[in-house]
Amino acid sequence: MLDHLPERDQPLVRRRLRAAWALDDHDRALDQLRVLAAELDRSHPGAAASLREGLEETLTLTRLGVRGRLRKTLESTNPCESMIDTVRRISRNVKHWQTGDMCLRWTAAGMLEAEHQFRKIIGYRDLAKLAVAVEHDVAAQRAVDTPATTAYTHIATAAPEVAASPA
Repeated sequence: MLDHLPERDQPLVRRRLRAAWALDDHDRALDQLRVLAAELDRSHPGAAASLREGLEETLTLTRLGVRGRLRKTLESTNPCESMIDTVRRISRNVKHWQTGDMCLRWTAAGMLEAEHQFRKIIGYRDLAKLAVAVEHDVAAQRAVDTPATTAYTHIATAAPEVAASPA
């Protein structure tokens, strides 16, 4: 997003982004980012569109209530970038990709190799809390997505074969 801005505007916008992301109140952080996007609309519409594109996703940890060391760990893209780099290194010698399955196999091989570099997650003790928060979030989302159904009374009737049989 910052790439869409002139260098002179980047430090101020970076500070405002970080200030919003540092908030523990999801709604307040979302409001601040929306205000920033609205301000950028006038002078840098590309930056505003880029900010809006991932707005909700950048606040996922805040929405789920993840705090402390686990939040710091999950905010970083370093583990993903490291794994991607390992997959590229492992598969760079393949000169002719024959099928999509071959691509998947080499990617899996690279990910298994990257696994050897993985370390314990800092803040791992809070992973159970994160799992519970994700479950609650998914359940809440399902409740919102499920259309309201009208209640009806089911009248029990005998199955046709039972009703037709002689008594």
